[in-house]
Amino acid sequence: MELAARKAALRVEMQGLRAGLNPALGVRLAAHVIASAIIPAGAVVAGYWPMAHEIDIRPLLHALHERGHVLCLPETTKPGQALIFRAWTPGAALIQGRYNTLHPAGPEVMPDFLLIPLLAFDAAGHRLGYGGGYYDRTLARMPHAFRLGCAFAAQRVDFVPREETDLCIQAIATESGLVSLPTPD
Repeated sequence: MELAARKAALRVEMQGLRAGLNPALGVRLAAHVIASAIIPAGAVVAGYWPMAHEIDIRPLLHALHERGHVLCLPETTKPGQALIFRAWTPGAALIQGRYNTLHPAGPEVMPDFLLIPLLAFDAAGHRLGYGGGYYDRTLARMPHAFRLGCAFAAQRVDFVPREETDLCIQAIATESGLVSLPTPD
């Protein structure tokens, strides 16, 4: 089976699996991330507004805001471009974006720590996204930003099919804990 077909099949499988999981487990994910102190004081943190059965990272975003972090959320741009990050604070209005995403109208911000949604991840730090390449283009533009994948523990697979343009995450946070990963890129 060719790479694109393997990725597409894994996306369908993982979306089905994730639909049966409880997004509220994001409270436990938040507790693990805060307890780990992986996010340095003063870091500008890019989160995302959870959708489509993603683990809910809003408790983490609120905890980071309380600790004084500048927060931002991505705006999904035209296909083929990188994401734009816009300043966000809890309670700020959100605008409907491409692919049913939500983002704030705040000014552009350049984060140095990224919370990244995903469909699957493996022990080598490979991640499977939604297939649009937005995060891969964004990560390539921000090579020094720390990449923390956020997912359910059940989204771990033995192997994520990978292309040269697929960039790795450096750690994964789930409701079960936080794990640092090797990153070959």
